[in-house]
Amino acid sequence: MEESKLTSFQRRCLMECLERGDALPLQCHPTSSRQPAPVPPASSPPLCQPSRLSAKPHLRPAKVCQAGDAYTREKFKPQARRDLEREKQRLQNILATGKDVVEHQVKQALVQTKEEEIAEIDRFEELVNEVRERQEFLAEMEALGQGKKYQRIILTEISQKMREMEIIDKKRSEEVRETMTKDFPAGNKSDSHD
Repeated sequence: MEESKLTSFQRRCLMECLERGDALPLQCHPTSSRQPAPVPPASSPPLCQPSRLSAKPHLRPAKVCQAGDAYTREKFKPQARRDLEREKQRLQNILATGKDVVEHQVKQALVQTKEEEIAEIDRFEELVNEVRERQEFLAEMEALGQGKKYQRIILTEISQKMREMEIIDKKRSEEVRETMTKDFPAGNKSDSHD
């Protein structure tokens, strides 16, 4: 303090601030003890920030603590869960056989073939509905006098849908024939002898 070029009045003000534990003043007038008029702030400071930090530790009021983010709870974000049934099966296989059996892949393949069959059935029904829709559309256009304009396009689309239905029907009949020969092999042999 002695090295800095402060007047005795400025030194005394600083020493008083240090003794009281207050913050050092930003401006210290060199000759007068008159305090400058405080400038009113543009907006009031928020509750969570004290207007002036003191050098002495003190307890914060409850409003200031609650205004901060200390009491807000994080929102729960669910994570992807494991398939518990698959885990149970895997653990049972490990405990029973001593190794991890890849049995669930076979089951998944069976489920996929069943889903494909269901999808084909649905596709056949979709095709039937699409053919009906096109026939109805063509009838409406003919009623409005626009039938010749759309007839070629609609009939081509209907024939494509019918062709796809024939392919699905052939696949189904072959599958039925194969299952029948597997289920009743003896019956087919006796028919061939007659």
